[in-house]
Amino acid sequence: MQPTDQCEKWLKVAANLRVDRKDNIAPHKPLLLLVVAELAEQGKLEPFLPLTGELVFRFLAFWTVVANRRSQKPNIRLPFYHIRSDGCWTPLNEDGEPTLERMRAAAARFDESFIACLHDPAFRKQLRRVLIARYFTDPTERAALYDLVGLPVPPDDVVRADAKLYAESRDRGREARFRLTVVPAYNYTCTLTRYRCVTADAGSIVDAAHIHQFADSRNNHPQNGLALSKNAHWMFDAGLWSLDDDYRVIVAKDRFDEAGEDAFLLKRFAGRRVELPGRRENWPDRAHLAWHRENRFGRRTELNLLK
Repeated sequence: MQPTDQCEKWLKVAANLRVDRKDNIAPHKPLLLLVVAELAEQGKLEPFLPLTGELVFRFLAFWTVVANRRSQKPNIRLPFYHIRSDGCWTPLNEDGEPTLERMRAAAARFDESFIACLHDPAFRKQLRRVLIARYFTDPTERAALYDLVGLPVPPDDVVRADAKLYAESRDRGREARFRLTVVPAYNYTCTLTRYRCVTADAGSIVDAAHIHQFADSRNNHPQNGLALSKNAHWMFDAGLWSLDDDYRVIVAKDRFDEAGEDAFLLKRFAGRRVELPGRRENWPDRAHLAWHRENRFGRRTELNLLK
């Protein structure tokens, strides 16, 4: 596909939807857009999209793909209204006037260029590929959705490329916001070593480190972050240490050799509770810590640990 400027614009929007990434990526908006693409495919898409029982039926059918990981009952009103923030359409009340009240949204008026792109088969195909690859990380969900929309399951390298397509510019902004939130929350101090050093020339010695790897989670929520000095960050990513659910350091002592002054040795931090932000809403999410322990630190049965 060689997209027009407008179609390329909307593919970028689709790759950068404002979705909740705190735990699993919220699937509401991408699923609704897949439904809309299906309506266009069937010649049923008009400039105004009413919130009807048929639309709800289609949305719920797509929802069955993710139902096993989403405990709450699906509510189409959430994406139907909130996708306004991505510019795809304007929610309207029963009188056909724009509304800022979610419960009063009875229809939506498409952006003219967006609906024009939706009527382009090549755009719909690329839209579907981007949405599935970008927002659905579980291979079984992806396979089900590719089958549902009538696309062959691409090779893994193609899926990874689709997931990154059109996403870089906004990712850079989100990554910067992640750093601007996490590092000040810890007062520019390494949560492991409690070392703080800031300069007018180089800024802070600490990094904003992802707990659940960003390439896997696409999660820049501050509860997926720790402020770590360069050494601590490297060792954390290497799985040489992690945190338990009480925010105490656990160390994989049999996985590395170290030497130096006692104050700098990783093993001396075992069992210590790390320094946490003053605001509890910035504390690391235990679900992300569990992911790190399982996927980076290693299974407890396989390691001799210091706690």
